[in-house]
Amino acid sequence: MNAKIIVDGIKKTFKLSKKQMKINKTDNKKKVAVKGLSFQAYPGEIYGLLGPNGAGKTTTLRCISTLIKPDEGDIQVNGYSVKEDPNNVRKNIGFLTSDLKLEEFFTPNYMFDFFAKLHGLSKEESEVRKLDMFEKFGIDKFSEVKISDLSTGMRQKVQLVISIVHDPEIIIFDEPTNGLDIITAKIVTDFLIELKEKGKTIIVSTHIFSLVEKICDRVGIIIDGELIYDDLMISVKDAHDSVEALFFDLAGEKLS
Repeated sequence: MNAKIIVDGIKKTFKLSKKQMKINKTDNKKKVAVKGLSFQAYPGEIYGLLGPNGAGKTTTLRCISTLIKPDEGDIQVNGYSVKEDPNNVRKNIGFLTSDLKLEEFFTPNYMFDFFAKLHGLSKEESEVRKLDMFEKFGIDKFSEVKISDLSTGMRQKVQLVISIVHDPEIIIFDEPTNGLDIITAKIVTDFLIELKEKGKTIIVSTHIFSLVEKICDRVGIIIDGELIYDDLMISVKDAHDSVEALFFDLAGEKLS
């Protein structure tokens, strides 16, 4: 089975402001956020990128999603390079991030139609897709309510639906359940499993051990910009008491 996403030795460095240098208690004007990171993600699997805040998870996903370019290395997404062919990469992925801000004046109905048009869906395709997704996530009852008047959970569900409006083969979610109530979080995790069963390639970043154990087929542990572990979940369960136990064993070795 061929990998849909191949991350090959990427490195990403950021310049730090004086304020950031003070917060990080460093005299270095640059921070290496990702250090030679490599992994692969396959169809019909959920790859969990697990690590603490500041480990480099979001930077990695932004590189995969073409929001930023790696300084070194490359990433192939469905055969397209994020450096050489970012437009085709974007056509093949759906990316959900907390940085996605919806215009509060508009309604879910309008926003869905807008993004569907951006992705080249016909009006007929858009209506069929919208009917299915709005009903699945309970957005249908709020389709004409302004974004500003929606609850936090409902806004996040609208963000999710809009990010995959074009039914992409590859789905990338940055902290998909972060800030969600337990009911909405279950809806989202059940949906991720449903997408996996349809053969989608999915990457999720998270710091939640239970989420990785529940939905992921493969796990990569990232600390301080380096991938220190990468294996099938079944192998983790065979050799360790839990993902949490594995993480703290490795984190202890890395940070000691």
